[in-house]
Amino acid sequence: MSILKEIFKDNYEIIEYSLHPRAVVLENITKMINCGDPAFGGAMYGCPHCGELKFVPFRCHSKFCPTCGNKYSIDRSTAMSFKLIRCTHRHCVFTIDEELRSFFLEDRSLLDCLFQAVRSVILEMFHKINKSKNFVPGFVCVLHTFGRPLEWNPHIHCLLTEGGFSDDGFWRVVKHFNYTYLRKAFQTALLNAMEKRIGPSFKKTKAAIYKKDKNGFYVYAKPNLCDPNTVVKYISRYLGRPVIATSRIDSYDGKNVTFHYNKHEDNSYVQKTIPVLDFIKLLIQHIPEKHFKMTRYYGLYARHRKSDKNLTKAIPKSKHKIILDFNTWRKLFILSFGYDPLNCPKCNHTMEFLELYHSHKRVSLVELYHQNGSVTLRKGNGKVSLPFWW
Repeated sequence: MSILKEIFKDNYEIIEYSLHPRAVVLENITKMINCGDPAFGGAMYGCPHCGELKFVPFRCHSKFCPTCGNKYSIDRSTAMSFKLIRCTHRHCVFTIDEELRSFFLEDRSLLDCLFQAVRSVILEMFHKINKSKNFVPGFVCVLHTFGRPLEWNPHIHCLLTEGGFSDDGFWRVVKHFNYTYLRKAFQTALLNAMEKRIGPSFKKTKAAIYKKDKNGFYVYAKPNLCDPNTVVKYISRYLGRPVIATSRIDSYDGKNVTFHYNKHEDNSYVQKTIPVLDFIKLLIQHIPEKHFKMTRYYGLYARHRKSDKNLTKAIPKSKHKIILDFNTWRKLFILSFGYDPLNCPKCNHTMEFLELYHSHKRVSLVELYHQNGSVTLRKGNGKVSLPFWW
């Protein structure tokens, strides 16, 4: 059992009856605690040579779960990398004033304003390069609501092409980004969008922010990313990371949790020990609402024009299947732990899938489909459907 799972399992009743969390929070915690529990079903595999059986329990597929969350990050990073164009990318970070953070925590629908503001500012910046040609970049926006100390700090990470594609099929390289414009334009776009959502009561706060942040909100750039392999690794390590890696949790004694992080300013090492409920509160505030899109594609990465097919992708389509094969649970298990989970422990032959079990009952694939419904997978020449928690 992971240390994160242990923390939430020990304090589940206190969380439910004392903290009164959002429904989506309780749902994700419940999924994580029961992840890999055989009582919730699984798949039975058997060795065709010696008859050895092996039961593989279902996983929870919650992004909050340390195990399934890592798998989700890998899948999300892979899907993102397939869309990227072979060109230099720049990683920009759009931050907001500390005084605005509470607005987004109290009303999470306002987080859409962050995406809208970044989108409008970047498209307008490229449009000004040549209004008649209408150069459009490709960019991916990822919302992070956390900082390294786990506090509530919503900001947007944007992976942006250093160039744009015109309506007549011409690619123009853009190396110079006007950060003065980006800071002020992002501030204006965000504050206007928030005022439109919140109403007249926001005008006083808006005026105070303009007075305080005369140069706009802080927008900065990370190092340029040109090599496709570097871009993919960067996405996996940085943009796709969970709120906290279990390796950052140093200890848990039943009452207190000790974790560490490195400061952004000087990369100095900081270790903190806080009461377990305070630690839980820090984590659960970052669980997004159901169906809220934390990753969004814009510009070239969101449209499907015939002319865009002339752009060379960072990862050729011919390699997609190979990469996706490495993302299966079996291949990831081999890469992580050095052995094949479906190799028979007695004779070392590959074990074969026999049947599914759900709530300790043997259930056919067809029956599971009618009960739960979900994705369609191929088996042989036909098709079979597996439940959503497969």
